Amino acid sequence: MSDVLVVGAGVIGLTAAVCLAEAGHDVRVRAELLPEETTSAVASGLWTPGADVRELAWSRVTYDELMRLDGVAGTGVHVEAGLEVSDLTDGPLEWAADLPEYRLLTAAELPPGMRTGLWTRAPMIDLPPYLRYLTRRLATAGTEIERAVVRDLRAAVAEAEVVVHCAGLAAGGLAGDPDVVPVRGQHVVVRNPGIGHFYIEAVADADWTGFFPHGDRLVLAGTSHLGDRNPEPDPVVARGILDRCARAEPRLAGAEVLAHQVGLRPARPAVRLDVETYASGRIVHCYGHGGSGVSLSWGCAREVVRLVG
Repeated sequence: MSDVLVVGAGVIGLTAAVCLAEAGHDVRVRAELLPEETTSAVASGLWTPGADVRELAWSRVTYDELMRLDGVAGTGVHVEAGLEVSDLTDGPLEWAADLPEYRLLTAAELPPGMRTGLWTRAPMIDLPPYLRYLTRRLATAGTEIERAVVRDLRAAVAEAEVVVHCAGLAAGGLAGDPDVVPVRGQHVVVRNPGIGHFYIEAVADADWTGFFPHGDRLVLAGTSHLGDRNPEPDPVVARGILDRCARAEPRLAGAEVLAHQVGLRPARPAVRLDVETYASGRIVHCYGHGGSGVSLSWGCAREVVRLVG
């Protein structure tokens, strides 16, 4: 079995490390940010199908794994019903047929301005406890996370037979890949007033509406601002999120605010998952998941194990 160094400890890096360690590889994880400091920790946590053939396959693998974890104490995984709507098309959402169960909405049921929508059930992941679960699972397999900055992937190859590169937004600089760009997302976390379903819009606007229940807290969304690297919450953006969510669900008017969060999603035209071979070893690149890291994580991790060999 190979000596493997995983770079990055977000949901992609952690899941890859878990799969590699449980497959018998000698795994180390090195990351500048610990799991609960990463963008993964502030994700809304809704599983959605992938956007193309490769991503659909990865998301299906992930769906099966998450369903096995549904309701298991300490994982943060729970299946919920919810509403997914769009103003981008009049027909069924193109990925609807890939959902395990769904019902298309009638025109009378659609929220104002939406052209299509469906009710479905899907796994949801409360990311802070889920990342702790993955960290515990990794520790059980004998691997701890080293906090350190990796500045040169070629130098890292000198330390391990295989480097698995899962550095999120930092992957662009490490791999010399200009296609990696941030998509800034801002959330407002409120005390849940009793909402048990999720809601998400697919719209052309960079500002959209969504809410995602995780027990007694509700994550309100959202924004998708391409190229914005500002890590600090914007109070004007937060006000817009609160107002849009209250229009979509009146019970959210005046909800108690618990936290403001910002995550810089590592976007790329397509996920990079391939191998570079050097005389001293190999680099398996696995980055560019944008806002779909949780949804693609287990499928990508199983592919990483196959590539490592």
